[in-house]
Amino acid sequence: QVQLVESGGGSVQAGGSLRLSCTVSGRTFSVCAMGWFRQAPGKEREIVAAMDWSGGNIYYADFMRGRATLSRDDARNTVYLEMNSLQPEDTAVYYCARTRFAYTPTLITTREYEYWGQGTQVTVSS
Repeated sequence: QVQLVESGGGSVQAGGSLRLSCTVSGRTFSVCAMGWFRQAPGKEREIVAAMDWSGGNIYYADFMRGRATLSRDDARNTVYLEMNSLQPEDTAVYYCARTRFAYTPTLITTREYEYWGQGTQVTVSS
């Protein structure tokens, strides 16, 4: 049974930073792709950043490129999303996700991910 547990969300003022963590348990960590998605009230879930199984291919959504860094620590089975210069429009529930297999075609669609965390709230005030 694969489990993903997110942490690190919270409330910050505009311009602030947060580092989200996602720890994976249950199966081998480093042979699958990992992604962070977010969902604001009334909106669809959207990709924020993702990393392929090798760590050599990292994707950032346009709205987060230049403000976020995605990394992972295989020894801790943990992936991190560090976000800077946060703005009120970044307010959402952020979800960590993992694919079932090593290969995935694009990294950026929700249907490519098999396992999901419970989400962590990020609130940015102006």
